[in-house]
Amino acid sequence: MSASFDLGPVDRITAGAAGEPGQRVVYVQARAGERLVTLLAEKEQVHAFGTVVRQLVESLPARADESPEPPESELDLEEPAVADWRAGSVTLSHDEESDRIGIVIEEALPDESVESPATARLEVTRAQARAFAERALAVAASGRPRCPVCGFPMDPGGHACPAMNGHRGIGR
Repeated sequence: MSASFDLGPVDRITAGAAGEPGQRVVYVQARAGERLVTLLAEKEQVHAFGTVVRQLVESLPARADESPEPPESELDLEEPAVADWRAGSVTLSHDEESDRIGIVIEEALPDESVESPATARLEVTRAQARAFAERALAVAASGRPRCPVCGFPMDPGGHACPAMNGHRGIGR
């Protein structure tokens, strides 16, 4: 069974990727004090996570006392990026009193698993959430381009598009 983490308010949260497009490994990473949590994620998952975080932040009423967003340099992955476990579902909430966004990430387990999934609980400010969302969307967009016909990722030399029954390569 993997370890669960309750970080509370975090110092930083980010998304990043290591490796070349097509061979990349994508991570979500958070730090609270000395504790660093790194979770393995899928590119589409990071895109969806960034999208819903941005939508939540944009839906909140404006506040005059909002903190500034962290500099771009604070959004780089901390090395070495070693995953604690693979991310599964994500739940978001907003606490009006503290004006913090609560994030709970559940571990992805195989369907036949009888274990309870580990969880990572953290709290972020609006500024951290907004910066994370933009970073997550940028990381997801920086991969291989998508085929305009089938939507699958294309290699630099193109690909045999299944929508074309593999008869015609796209991007060659």
